[in-house]
Amino acid sequence: MHILYDMFSKEESKKIRQEFWTTFGSVYPRKWLLYNTKIKDVTLKFTFTTKLAQVSIDIEPSDEIIRAYYYDKFLSLKNIISTEYLNDIIFNEFYELENGKVISRLYVELPNVSVHNNNTWEDTMQFLQEKMSKLEEFFLEYKDFIDS
Repeated sequence: MHILYDMFSKEESKKIRQEFWTTFGSVYPRKWLLYNTKIKDVTLKFTFTTKLAQVSIDIEPSDEIIRAYYYDKFLSLKNIISTEYLNDIIFNEFYELENGKVISRLYVELPNVSVHNNNTWEDTMQFLQEKMSKLEEFFLEYKDFIDS
């Protein structure tokens, strides 16, 4: 049996995704840090697929040594981030993206939600807003250390 939300065309799926992000932006109208971290190749990201939602810090330089350097910086802050900001944060030094690219990612995840199922949108928006706010707070507090 096929699940209904797997049966959307690419165009329909794109439209639904745009609708979600437009709705999210109107419910939580603020400027997020995201790509504006001022650290090259270190970004904060929202992800919402047909399976899960994530809020993450992605470390994705092409140079492995630089990636490992930044990952180790974040790893040294693991106790702080997991006790003061996001107790359910996951550290993955070798996170594989859907396109096969390997990055380092620190993230929190909300499973069993789908961008194609608007019944999960409200919970997902609350999750994204709450977790990204905490991730930004952590990042801004420790940015100078991370970038030193």
